[in-house]
Amino acid sequence: MKTLVVVPTYNEIENLQLLVESILSMTPPHLEILVVDDGSPDGTGELADSLVRDQTRCHVLHRKKKLGLGTAYVEGFNWGMDQGFEALIEMDADFSHHPRYLISMLQNLEQNDVVIGSRYVSGGGTLNWGLGRKLLSRGGSLYARTILKAPISDFTGGFNGWKRQVLQGIDLGTLRSDGYSFQIELKYRAYQQGYQIVEFPIIFEDRKVGKSKMSRRIILEALVRVWSFRSNSTQKKL
Repeated sequence: MKTLVVVPTYNEIENLQLLVESILSMTPPHLEILVVDDGSPDGTGELADSLVRDQTRCHVLHRKKKLGLGTAYVEGFNWGMDQGFEALIEMDADFSHHPRYLISMLQNLEQNDVVIGSRYVSGGGTLNWGLGRKLLSRGGSLYARTILKAPISDFTGGFNGWKRQVLQGIDLGTLRSDGYSFQIELKYRAYQQGYQIVEFPIIFEDRKVGKSKMSRRIILEALVRVWSFRSNSTQKKL
């Protein structure tokens, strides 16, 4: 199954080359990489261009400025579907989603429509997180699961695989979310439409280099938006 890993970047020059090399060395040749760079001032986009010249399995999509994680994934998904990829995977650029999990992701995608690399199923977890972040993240997924009444343990996680037909059925052009809320909305739409969803355990390790783009404000905003997802779903049923 021809698969594309979409990796959004903003100031990831310290991580990108090693990440790309690791992904390519650990995966079969039918898997390729698309870097979606938001005009990184540190030169990440230029580094991506050099990697593309050296690696036929690597591609880059340049955006002029920082436009948000959700739109980066939507543009990356659309690019991949236009190029004929059958499955698309979301992945962070900072090694918090380790490339070693890609083989399990690919195996699960053979039998399922949506695959979630989950911190909150048996065998999953996090490393190098403080208590406050653990409570906020785990509580956020529990909150979304309770409000939306969907049996997904890791609603907010960003290491996810999607069959092409799921992304087409979700109607990406109507998504209005970003960051954490983008992950929640995408998974909830897939659940609503009856796609087969499976979670497998991963250990999420906080980045060692570079600066995190996540903040408590972003997480809390996402949790507020959960109510609009439920409201929109209810209105469509009426």
